Amino acid sequence: MKTLIKNIKLLVQTEKTIRTWVAGKEMSKLNNIENAYLLIENDIISDFGTMDNCNISADKEIDASGKLVFPSFCDSHTHLVYAGSREIEYGDKIKGLSYEEIAKRGGGILNSAKLLQETSENELYNQSIKRINEIIKQGTGAVEIKSGYGLTPESELKMLRVIKKIKETSPITVKSTFLGAHSIPAEFRNDQGKYVDIVINEMIPQVAAEELADYIDVFCDKGFFTVEETDKILMAGMKYGLRAKIHANELDYSGGIQVGVKYNAISVDHLEFTGDAEIKALLNSETMPTLLPGASFFLGMIDPPLRKMIDSGLPICLASDYNPGSSPSGNMKLIMSFGCVKLRMLPEEVINAVTINGAYAMGIQETHGSIAKNKKANLFITKEIPNYEFLPYAYGSDLIDTVILNGRIV
Repeated sequence: MKTLIKNIKLLVQTEKTIRTWVAGKEMSKLNNIENAYLLIENDIISDFGTMDNCNISADKEIDASGKLVFPSFCDSHTHLVYAGSREIEYGDKIKGLSYEEIAKRGGGILNSAKLLQETSENELYNQSIKRINEIIKQGTGAVEIKSGYGLTPESELKMLRVIKKIKETSPITVKSTFLGAHSIPAEFRNDQGKYVDIVINEMIPQVAAEELADYIDVFCDKGFFTVEETDKILMAGMKYGLRAKIHANELDYSGGIQVGVKYNAISVDHLEFTGDAEIKALLNSETMPTLLPGASFFLGMIDPPLRKMIDSGLPICLASDYNPGSSPSGNMKLIMSFGCVKLRMLPEEVINAVTINGAYAMGIQETHGSIAKNKKANLFITKEIPNYEFLPYAYGSDLIDTVILNGRIV
């Protein structure tokens, strides 16, 4: 099956040679082709170029006159498998209670854990697939999903089995992350080490035995898991072939970035508290710094030192952190706008952050994140818009006309 998209006003994020990521000053540059075509064969991008050189016959043609074509967004940090919602806590946030204060009162992650433990696997899937279909319509073609709202061996496995079912039943590309160390259950608040032992000795072996996760994550931050506990959990995960991801430095200078780098984490995420030592550690690593501006916006937290990080030569990824408590949206177009407005990123920088760098943070940069020959045909066609800057600029508008995943319109 051949599909030809022709008369494309602008084909965005093209590559002749596949790059690992984009960093530093290069983040302000984009490779684009005006008046372009793109040829899809089955589920792969097989060719692209200018219309002047387009002498191709295809089974299906799509006229993209006046429209732009982008590679699909790669959202490398979400918690979108959850039960219910937490809008009741929204009032507490408005009244001024902090993330930590809500958690200490039994809210936050523990509230979601209680709801999830009471929800059947089938119902959890039904709730979650609706969110998956939502983000597909919004242009996301690859998503990482974490467990972490179970906090018992049975419920963590339930979450991961739902993620596996999403992989099997949805056209979106899915990566799965085991996050048993997301919070400390109330019954272990006076013996946190015992819960860490359960994560290491019970949860990780079961997750590995059923091959339910690609990555392992820990919330290494003030009031959650210490560097020493994180070290032990990541070491245990590594023995089972689970590469690290880290929730780090959202609430304080926790040491989470450094322990992530130590274990060659594919990404360290949040990073509101990032100083010179953290930047230095990241510069000498293969770890992607991932910022979650939706969460800092929703919680009213400080923003990470984005400009300093880019000026130092780091790559930057943006992800949605889609979850019920601190970022109840998986709209990556909105995340691009937050990147521009809150973090003062250029449109080119946010596009690189949600495509090629997002793909790296999921370990799929060879197949996703850009328009390149032999990459997966996951892309979207905009409505008629003037230029790529318009996408983050018009932050409240629905600008996506057609979504193509695995070479097919969805």
